[in-house]
Amino acid sequence: MSKHRRVDLSDYRVQPGKDVHMNKIKTDESGDWDEESALKRLAKNRAKIIELQDILFAEHKQSLLVVLQAMDAAGKDSTIKAVTEGINPQGCGVVSFKQPSSEELSHDFLWRIHQEVPQKGKIEIFNRSHYEDVIITRVHDLVPRDLIKKRYDHINDFERMLTDHGVKIVKIMLHISPEYQLKRIKHRLQKPEKAWKFQASDLEERKHWADYMEAFEKAIEHCSTSYAPWHIVPGEQKWYRYLVVSEIILKALEDMAPELPKPTFDPEMMMNPEFLK
Repeated sequence: MSKHRRVDLSDYRVQPGKDVHMNKIKTDESGDWDEESALKRLAKNRAKIIELQDILFAEHKQSLLVVLQAMDAAGKDSTIKAVTEGINPQGCGVVSFKQPSSEELSHDFLWRIHQEVPQKGKIEIFNRSHYEDVIITRVHDLVPRDLIKKRYDHINDFERMLTDHGVKIVKIMLHISPEYQLKRIKHRLQKPEKAWKFQASDLEERKHWADYMEAFEKAIEHCSTSYAPWHIVPGEQKWYRYLVVSEIILKALEDMAPELPKPTFDPEMMMNPEFLK
């Protein structure tokens, strides 16, 4: 394997209009990478992300929104930590969307989302997102199916609008198997520092695994667009998961090609001793 080779993201990007079958997508692959090489590449990617984020912040013309979805125990938190380590916190944030409050439920489903869209110059990572409103609501029949179908269009229109206003959007699903999830849940219970994450409802939700996979399939099929593509990333080799997610974010920033603003003064003139007294 070439030390300079990048991950082929087309292996994980869902093309618009493509049918998605979660049971046919591998959850534990790592390409032809080994852990040592992947972590070295991750470090290089992270350094480049930090550099481009600084330029993005200075440019203050566009922003990056990373949507991260997964089943419980798929490693969303650890992935965010691994990929964003070292980024200036004033230019990068993480928002976790929980069960809607009574105030949020009094508005349309995108109301609370829109308030957290990144400002110009920033990267924002959504740990869960507006897609909960077409995934969990579908699994538990919380809203009528015909409304969920309309929500796919609402999401596409919303993301198109954001894109038109300078927000680059990439969406990532960390894909795991139910067996892997159970293994991670057991691991949580054995570790005091992780046990707090466990909720009895996690086991109850496992009974709906097939329904969740179908809900993910429908959401991704309807909402993977040229301007806001979905990526399905194998999540069971954590070092490879970190690598692929870092590649997706780095590629997005490279495509955005932020530029440092030109000085509003003459640097040489300002170096004149008369100005530096």
